[in-house]
Amino acid sequence: MKSEPITATRLFRAVMTAAAWRCQCTGACGQPHAQSDGRCPREHDGYSGKHGGPIRLMAAPTDPTITDRQAVTLPAGALRAWCPNCLAAARRTARQQTPAPTADQRSLFDL
Repeated sequence: MKSEPITATRLFRAVMTAAAWRCQCTGACGQPHAQSDGRCPREHDGYSGKHGGPIRLMAAPTDPTITDRQAVTLPAGALRAWCPNCLAAARRTARQQTPAPTADQRSLFDL
């Protein structure tokens, strides 16, 4: 039996079942995952290596730029199984690629 979160168990189970309990990252984290046919090899409750602890996959938005507040309202079809390392790297990569807001906001206060 696989470990599950205390809340939103049905949603979590639906996402993980669709993903076959394996991280669905296909390179958004910056890694090509070439040794595992282009998809992250991490599995829920599996181990990351000889000295690593168990991996707990997360059901998170397919688009890593979506905020946590927006993510809460998403249906299972808009979520994907992510391992913690891939999700953190995908969010970091997405933040770096998002253009910074312009500093020129004078027109906001012009009367």
